[in-house]
Amino acid sequence: MSGELKGRVALVSGGGRGIGLAIAKDLAARGAKVLIADPGTGIDGTGADPKVAADAAADIGGMAFPQSIASPEAAQQAVKLAVDQLGGIDIVVNNAAILRDAFIFKGDAANFEAVLRTNLFAAFYLAAAATPFMREQQKAGRSHGRIVNITSSAGLYGNFGQAAYASAKAGLLGLTRVVAMDMARSQVTCNAVAPFAATRVTDSIRPANEAQAAYKERALKAEPRHVATLVSWLCSDLAANVTGQLFGVRGREVFLFSQPRPAAQLVTKGDGDLAALNAAAAATLAPHYTDLKTDLEVFNTDPVT
Repeated sequence: MSGELKGRVALVSGGGRGIGLAIAKDLAARGAKVLIADPGTGIDGTGADPKVAADAAADIGGMAFPQSIASPEAAQQAVKLAVDQLGGIDIVVNNAAILRDAFIFKGDAANFEAVLRTNLFAAFYLAAAATPFMREQQKAGRSHGRIVNITSSAGLYGNFGQAAYASAKAGLLGLTRVVAMDMARSQVTCNAVAPFAATRVTDSIRPANEAQAAYKERALKAEPRHVATLVSWLCSDLAANVTGQLFGVRGREVFLFSQPRPAAQLVTKGDGDLAALNAAAAATLAPHYTDLKTDLEVFNTDPVT
């Protein structure tokens, strides 16, 4: 490759397998020094295997941090390792995620909290740990801060039984917007990417009907390398003016998602009149109500590969 990221230092959480590994490989191939943070847990966040990060790092010539970054202390340690051993911190890709699905009426609070810690809190912890260094680097003339949050269409559309996963992934969009605003003066960009690709997440789908079975089959056709290409673009100088945006990648298709903004407006008449409000809502708001299609239904078409 052409070395667009030569001299940059990247930290990729959940970089030992799947999409995270594809991103780490692409960043390294373009010249970046890469630290892979991955404890090697199961898709539910249990267990640990330090070989996952070690083997991935050896494969790309990077460094391994075989611990969960779902705590402020661990995130700070990972960032410090990148700064001390690799020379700085220019790129953070928040990809770490686990799944603990359950219908809301069967949900377990401990599982919900565990998913948020890994999928959302860890992204905050890493951003909070890395951005002070990025600000100082920018002041010193090293202007290249990039943060990419890997979200999911489940956080945009919802899906059955995924209260924890969807809540965390939706939260990443809010985090993305605020980090983009907070870091604009330091020329640090922050964007979100919703990937469609064969991963342990798609492997874990247990089709409840033919439509979901078809979705899983189609999803397995989309390779993670296409997601990696978009992430590398966002991390390059070419995308220096792209920030606060939400993208999707499905094979060779790249989507720019709209973000929640008012779709309709009414002005109520009277004070506390529910019947009047109901009539006005039916006439003005109801035509714009969003349906309850899941992300599996909306994207149940063949990807362009």
